[in-house]
Amino acid sequence: MISKPWFRLLAIICVAAFVMFFRLGSVPLLDPDEPVYAETAREMLQYGDLISPRIYGDFWYDKPPMYYWLVAGAIRLFGDSEFSARFPSALLAVGGVVTVYCAGARLFSDRAGAIAALVLATSFEYFYLGKAAVTDITLTFFLTVSLLGFFQGRYYLAYASAALAVVTKGPIGVVFPALILGLHYTLTRNWGIWRRLRLISGALVFAAIALPWYGAMYAYHGLEFVNTFLGFHNVTRFLQPEHPEGKLWYYYFPVLLVGFFPWTAFLIQAGRAAWRERQSAGGEALSFLLVWAGVVFGFFTLSQTKLVSYILPMYPPLALLVGWYIDRTLAARDRWAVYLAAFVLTLLAGALAAALGLAGAKLAPALMPGVVAVCTALAAMVAMVWWSAVRHGGRGTVASLTIGMALFVAALMTALLPAAAPAFSMKEFATAFAARYDGQTPVYVAKFYRPGFMYYAGMPGIEIKAAEQASDVIAGAAGKAYFILSENAYRKLPVSLQGDLQLLYRQEDKVLLLKDAK
Repeated sequence: MISKPWFRLLAIICVAAFVMFFRLGSVPLLDPDEPVYAETAREMLQYGDLISPRIYGDFWYDKPPMYYWLVAGAIRLFGDSEFSARFPSALLAVGGVVTVYCAGARLFSDRAGAIAALVLATSFEYFYLGKAAVTDITLTFFLTVSLLGFFQGRYYLAYASAALAVVTKGPIGVVFPALILGLHYTLTRNWGIWRRLRLISGALVFAAIALPWYGAMYAYHGLEFVNTFLGFHNVTRFLQPEHPEGKLWYYYFPVLLVGFFPWTAFLIQAGRAAWRERQSAGGEALSFLLVWAGVVFGFFTLSQTKLVSYILPMYPPLALLVGWYIDRTLAARDRWAVYLAAFVLTLLAGALAAALGLAGAKLAPALMPGVVAVCTALAAMVAMVWWSAVRHGGRGTVASLTIGMALFVAALMTALLPAAAPAFSMKEFATAFAARYDGQTPVYVAKFYRPGFMYYAGMPGIEIKAAEQASDVIAGAAGKAYFILSENAYRKLPVSLQGDLQLLYRQEDKVLLLKDAK
C-alpha cells in the first residue's frame, strides 16, 4: 500500500467519494423510506418551520429533525432533487471512513487504519446506505465519533457527538454509548475511568445540544409528541414486532453476512484473533471494538422490530477489527489466512451472483443486462484476489477487493439499479398519473406508495392504510375516484368490485384505477 500517511488519506477520500457520490442522484427515490425524508425536509422549507417535522401537511413525530435539517440545507445549496436528498448521507459516509482511518492509525498502525477505512467504504451495506436518503449513516457517524472520542479521551467531542446522535434518531444515541462503555469498563475492571469521564460538565454539553429541540417539541405539541415519538417509535417498536421478521432471532446473521460483503471473508478470522489477543498488552482496543460490535448486534437481535439497516453502527468497529487483522496477516506473510479468505470470498460471491441471477430471471428480463454486469464485477474481484494470493502471497488483496467493489458500484449504479428503479419508485408512475388526472377528483393511495406519490406528484392523496381495507374503501367511495394499489391488492378485490373499476395504467406491481360512478 501507499506509504505516506497524507497520500493514504487522500487516496482513501478519493475511493470513498467515488463509491458514495458516483451517480448519486441518477436513481429516483426508492419507496417508501427515501421519499419520506425528502418530502419532510421539503415541507420544512415550504412551511418555514424547522422545529416541527411535517409530511402531507400534518405534523410527523417519527424521527428527530437532524436528517431533515441536513436535507433542507442541501436543497438550499443544490436545489430540490434526488441528489440533495442523498447528499448528507454520502458526505457523512465519507466522514465516517476518514474517522475510522484516523482511529485505526492511532489505535494500531497507519496501514491498519487505511485498510479499515477501505473496508468500511466498500462494505456493501455501508456504501448502499451512504447512497440513500435515510438516517442510518448520520446516526452511525455521530455514534462512531462519540464512542471513539470516549475511548481516546476526547470527552467533550464524545458528549457533543452523542447529543447529535440523539437529535438524529432519539434515545439510542445515548443508550449505545452508555451500554458499550459500561460493559467494556466493567469487563476490563477499569473503575478509575469513571472519575475521568467529566460526567457533570459533559452532561451539560450533552444537554445543551440534545435537549432544546425536545423541549420545543414538548412545548408545542405536549404529550402527543411524547407518546408518539418516545412511546410508540422507541419503546413499543422495541418490545413489539412491527414486521413479521421481528420474530426471527437469527435475522441479523444473514444480514451481516451480505451487508459486510466482501470483507465477510475475513470476519470470523478477525473476530477469533481479536478475542485471543483482547487481554494481551495493547489488547484493550480490541476488547472495546468487540464489545461495541457485540452490543449493537445483541441489542437489535433482542428488539422485536427488525430492519436491515439497524445494525449499521457495528460496521465501523468491525472494519477496524478486520483492518487490524489484515495488517497483521500481511506483516506475518500468512498465506494460508489469505487462501482461506479467498475461498470464503469465492463461495460468497458465487452465492450472491446466483441469487441475483435467479431474482433477475424471475422478476424481469430487463434486469438481466444489469445482473450480468454486476456478476462480471464480482467475478473480476474474485479473480484478482486469487491472483494476489497465489502470485504475491496476499499482497494486493486489499487493492483487489477495493477495485472489485468499485467496479461493483459502477455496474450497480449504471446498469442494475436504473433498470430496477421503476419497480421500487413512484417517479415514472406519478408522471403517468399526471397525464391522466383531471385535477379535482379524489385520489386514494396505498400507504406504501403514498410518500413517493406525494414527493413526485405533489399531492398527498387519501391513505389506504392496509391492503385488506382496499375493498371497503373502494366500495365506500362516492362518485368518481382514482385508486393507486399494488397489483396483488387489485387482484384480491372481489370480481364484482373489479368490474366497477377501469384499469388506466400498470407499472411493475402498481396499478392506477378509476371508479367512475355516473
